[in-house]
Amino acid sequence: MCDKCGCGETKTENSFEERVKQVIEAVRPALQDHGGDIELVGTDDDNTVKVRLQGACHGCPGAAMTMRMGIERILKEKVPEVKEVVAVD
Repeated sequence: MCDKCGCGETKTENSFEERVKQVIEAVRPALQDHGGDIELVGTDDDNTVKVRLQGACHGCPGAAMTMRMGIERILKEKVPEVKEVVAVD
């Protein structure tokens, strides 16, 4: 519990995976606007993020560009510990 105001929040930072989830939730609407979606599959011990592209993004020729120039860039900016982002089926 926060000792300053009693709000019930703890002072602990969010885990690596929780921070990654928050960023993915923030980029998800942009993908959904184009008929796609993204699902966080998990994270590895070496901070590799595994995602599954869905909908129009799955199999799209531009998906590799979306992964590198969009999702991975944003994740690394917001969560610097991210090593890389890989798409899995």
